[in-house]
Amino acid sequence: MSFSQEFLNESNELISKINCDDIESIVDCLRQVRDSGGRLFIVGSGGGAGHASHAVCDFRKLCNIEAYAPYDNVSELTARVNDEGWDVTLLNWLKVSRFNSKDCVFVFSVGGGSEEKNINDNLVQVVKYAKEISAKVVGIAGKDGGYTKKVGEAVVVIPVINQSHITPLTEGFQAVIWHLLVSHPKLQINPTKWESTEEKR
Repeated sequence: MSFSQEFLNESNELISKINCDDIESIVDCLRQVRDSGGRLFIVGSGGGAGHASHAVCDFRKLCNIEAYAPYDNVSELTARVNDEGWDVTLLNWLKVSRFNSKDCVFVFSVGGGSEEKNINDNLVQVVKYAKEISAKVVGIAGKDGGYTKKVGEAVVVIPVINQSHITPLTEGFQAVIWHLLVSHPKLQINPTKWESTEEKR
């Protein structure tokens, strides 16, 4: 069997094991945030930070949710890393943005963060603060979901199919699921360009 076929077979198996109830819980949470005038802050490191930028575009444009990706400001990010330390880069950005109980943080993380192992501490600090001020926490994480799954309101865990492919499958399906979210009839308000173009033909 080719590697390509193996990877796609793993993807098929993964899809069959995703908990759709957790996805629907994220939908309901985000709709409540939008309806109450709250904002969505999407966070992640590495691939998760890249996902955050793209997802912010989609949630704003398609769902009319006021959304932000803190790491998009490279100048502020590097200044905070240099002066304050990596672990509080996101937390201090959110505090300046008056992150409050009506808002929601959306985490993209391969492991969900670990307080005990000091992994993704920048994300852990944000999730802890969100819980302290009664803001909502949702996310899509791999492995067992880590700290994000432990304390979040609604977190989808991407099942581990192959220990050697945890990161690529998790990050790949994070993109699939957030596109599901912005296409969900409970969230999507504005049509996507190609679909709306096809309907007019």
